Amino acid sequence: MRAWTLDEFGLENLNLREVPTPTPGPHELLVKVSAVSLNYRDKALVDGIYAPEKMPKGLIPVADSAGVVAAVGDGVTKYRVGDRVTSHFYSTWHDGPWLPEYADFQMGGPLNGGLAEYQILGEDNVVPTPSTMSDSEASTLPIAALTPWFALREYRGLKAGDSVLVQGTGGVSIFAIQLASALGARVIVTSSSDEKLARARELGATDTINYRTTPDWAGAVLDLTDGQGVDVVLDVVGGDRLRDSIRAAKGNGLVAVIGFLEGQTASLDLMDLIWHQTHIQGIAVGHLRSFHDLVRFLDEHTINPVVDSVFAFEDAPRAYEKLAEGAFGKIVISTP
Repeated sequence: MRAWTLDEFGLENLNLREVPTPTPGPHELLVKVSAVSLNYRDKALVDGIYAPEKMPKGLIPVADSAGVVAAVGDGVTKYRVGDRVTSHFYSTWHDGPWLPEYADFQMGGPLNGGLAEYQILGEDNVVPTPSTMSDSEASTLPIAALTPWFALREYRGLKAGDSVLVQGTGGVSIFAIQLASALGARVIVTSSSDEKLARARELGATDTINYRTTPDWAGAVLDLTDGQGVDVVLDVVGGDRLRDSIRAAKGNGLVAVIGFLEGQTASLDLMDLIWHQTHIQGIAVGHLRSFHDLVRFLDEHTINPVVDSVFAFEDAPRAYEKLAEGAFGKIVISTP
């Protein structure tokens, strides 16, 4: 089969090669990959800034994929040849609290990912692809949809009438807007683009802030909420801007730390944190049980992923470049 392998860190070292097609072992599926979608994690991994010590040479990258079961190993009972399935990010985290050892079993690094014509996935490491979605759409779900869902539902139990601040209009943020809106929450979105903010309103955003023309966006959030702040801040920026997320949160509110676009370290005003009694929660996607819950919710509410662009399998490096340039929604790579 053809597969893209990362032979050294750096996009120039992502190479298209012929490699042996894997054979499914007990309780494993051989999946003919139809599509993969890119997350910032995938770019950070290629750049060598995402747990580089854990990544093997020759890794097949990209965490999120969807496709069709082509063969099954011994003992498989949950899926059959021809079934459409979507991958789950943490192959060993099925339910319950997070355990540190789960980090060693991430799809797309350290385990081989989906940027190949075929992929091995455990029968307990997939969900049925929603019948209302194409494989390209479904490939966007494992990280970008489950991450905000896990923050909003598992950690906060978001309900109608609550308020959420969403940063930007990338893949995670777009799903956050759609999910929070469907849950009946007030959704405030920040972006540097008025055009993207207008599109965010079409997806369910109730209030928008252009942080380029309004640099004190945390102050603007407080103004919009009569000085109270929001129940949940989904922070995809990271770095020292985390301080602004704490300012924008309601007393006893949740700041869900999802991304690190502006850095992997932050300095905090501890008195601000203490006086807000803020909950800061790191979010590392979510477990399989919650993914099944999410798929049912998406079906019930007819929520369709927003795909920014689709690239051919042979043009995978260009898809990474597009991700670095910025996108509204998700970037997908289609596999023939």
